Amino acid sequence: MVGSLGAGLLLADEGAHLPSVNDFLPPEILFQGTPFAINRIILIRIVATIVLLVVLGVTAKRAKLIPGRWQGVVEYGLDFVRDKVVYDVMGEVRGKRYVPMITTIFFTIFIFNLCGIIPGMNMAATATVVMPLVFAIWTMVQYWIAAARSQGLGHYLRHELFTPGVPWPVYILLTPINILELLVIRPASLTIRLFANMISGHLMVATCLAFAQYWIVDAANKLQGIPVGAMWFVSGLAMTCFEAFVAFLQAYVFAILSTVYINLSFPEE
Repeated sequence: MVGSLGAGLLLADEGAHLPSVNDFLPPEILFQGTPFAINRIILIRIVATIVLLVVLGVTAKRAKLIPGRWQGVVEYGLDFVRDKVVYDVMGEVRGKRYVPMITTIFFTIFIFNLCGIIPGMNMAATATVVMPLVFAIWTMVQYWIAAARSQGLGHYLRHELFTPGVPWPVYILLTPINILELLVIRPASLTIRLFANMISGHLMVATCLAFAQYWIVDAANKLQGIPVGAMWFVSGLAMTCFEAFVAFLQAYVFAILSTVYINLSFPEE
């Protein structure tokens, strides 16, 4: 079986269409050549956003005092973000202001991530750098605003760039690092972690299914091809289930890191 698996990898290079990063840069399908050009991944974002707004809007409109199953699931998700993400990090008093923002980030990223395993879409809407970068910039703007509001921008910068209690020669090395952390490292850590995980997950699932199709459909030796293809297909299903978990995990990590970064902008108690 191992030998046939290795042979499959070699044969698939010739017979199967393996996914690549170029799949995340599809051609424009609407309004080509204009500033409003839309390709497949942008269309997925638009559809996912509309579906999310409609579902939450209808749920809110039909909300009852005693929630049904669906309303209970939605309320559990909202309570989870509020209590287990925002309030656990920032506390209730400070966190109330940021509950809508963090909830929006969590649910949008979660739904966008799930698009990668939804038939017909098959591509996470966060699998290019643009969408994660937008959320990262939003977080960066919010922690700068929080810093200016809570302790004054000048005091905040002085405290962050020139850490108290450090010998002054160390500032020659420490201050540039702190500047990079505020302006580059924090937003980059949010952006790269999200889109890199979603790209790798899509490539793994698509590769498993490409090998499965090759062995089951295109392989000359069906006696060998069908069991090997079935193994690749089962691996693809397992990776799909894992991607559903990763979709939630990456949304949670992005939301909690955004909350932590904003909370760091407040003065220490």
